[in-house]
Amino acid sequence: MKIFSAEKIKELDKSTIAKQQITSLELMERAALQAFLWLVNHFQDKKTVYHIFCGVGNNGGDGLVIARMLKQNYFDVHVYIVPFNENFSADFNSNLGRLKECNLGYEVINEATEFPDIAENNVIIDAVFGIGLTRELAGWIQKLIQKINYHQSFKVSIDVPSGLFLDKKTTIAIHSDVVLTFQLPKLAFYLPDNEYFISEIVLLSIDLDENVMESIPTHYYYTDLKEIKKRYKPISKFSHKGTQGHVLLIGGCFGKIGAMVLASQAALRSGCGLATVFVPKCGYEILQTASPEAMVMTDENYHKITNIEFNFQPKAIGIGMGIGQDTKTAEAFYHFLNNNAIPLVIDADALNILSENQDWLSLLPKNSILTPHPRELERLIGNWEDDFDKIEKVKTFAKTYHLVVLIKGAFTLIIDDKNVYVNSSGNQALATGGSGDVLSGMITSFRAQGYSAVDAALLGVYFHGRTADIAMNDMGYEGFIASDIIKYLGRVFFELKK
Repeated sequence: MKIFSAEKIKELDKSTIAKQQITSLELMERAALQAFLWLVNHFQDKKTVYHIFCGVGNNGGDGLVIARMLKQNYFDVHVYIVPFNENFSADFNSNLGRLKECNLGYEVINEATEFPDIAENNVIIDAVFGIGLTRELAGWIQKLIQKINYHQSFKVSIDVPSGLFLDKKTTIAIHSDVVLTFQLPKLAFYLPDNEYFISEIVLLSIDLDENVMESIPTHYYYTDLKEIKKRYKPISKFSHKGTQGHVLLIGGCFGKIGAMVLASQAALRSGCGLATVFVPKCGYEILQTASPEAMVMTDENYHKITNIEFNFQPKAIGIGMGIGQDTKTAEAFYHFLNNNAIPLVIDADALNILSENQDWLSLLPKNSILTPHPRELERLIGNWEDDFDKIEKVKTFAKTYHLVVLIKGAFTLIIDDKNVYVNSSGNQALATGGSGDVLSGMITSFRAQGYSAVDAALLGVYFHGRTADIAMNDMGYEGFIASDIIKYLGRVFFELKK
């Protein structure tokens, strides 16, 4: 699913109006109807009281239509007009006039107005600012937004939380319990900096023109189940272990062999035909016992990896899980990079070693995949001012070294030299030790099966997150551990076939 900038969303709206031969007012009615239907379905009590704050642009126009529809269906509705400037949009004015049809009045809010008396069990609908906002909120408007935020009522924002910028850092905006956004997701919704402005996102289709949507270029995408199904390749009935790809996983040190147990099990459970694990000697018995399906090779050193040698040609290599940062291990990693051309998935301490030796980055095979968590990423690319700056720096980094880079988080981003993909799956249950080791094993497995670097990362991240979503039907967030990701992987594959 595409993610568009504010300018491209406006272009899509305008082109839809022309293609479908409708008016902008009709499109506004269509959008407001979907929001109205969600509201009455979610708040099923007919005694629910709605307080709708409307700006004077088209977002405010949406709010006015919602107010009219609620009033016509016998709900208790209060409308507040927020004249943040004197340029009322034509569609706003048209719908302001139509409030008379249902005998619905309104109150104008300004700097001299007391904040309305709203009970805590009422619902506040935020339709003040939409996607067109370009300047910081200030003065009495800022104070109004703060008063709405302080109020304990449930808050629903129409399209975007008022005050939220789509393309730069936001300092103040409505703290929405739910955002009812139209047709397409917005990048800003999924960035950690905006966590406090958005609790839940609901996508409402308003039937914007699919052909126009397809024709508008973008470098940002939202990866949902529909997109994953397009990229997933079912196993041929004639396949065998030799055709499903051979994975090599390199890592582990004394006390951290569990990382390799998790990575190897995850790789095999993700569909590769064969998995070989290269660990220090201390890991031999552990791997042979805990991961009997995997083959094991060992370093001559008991405690750590000091010399990476293997006598076969894997399809993909994952390295770094539990490997440690010993000097001898770093030297072995450098020697390995100088002699390897096989696609890599690089995680954990291998990333930290790279961050200390950034001239080694040029040794990475093209289309290698890096899977850093935020601190590891910071060591690689340096500090960033905000999430938008972080994305730009990662894009430059990925392009410079021809890599695919993950920005792990609640909504993990997958970035290559052209595009940014926002993962849709997962929840806070994944905040558990070993989760990253499992992910690296999964991505390496998909890479070995013949998927491109981007597709391997997209599938790995989506499957990883989806296991936690499915598991929440059986357990709470706190009860979920890394091995549960592996346990639930089969359920995700099964889901794809529905």
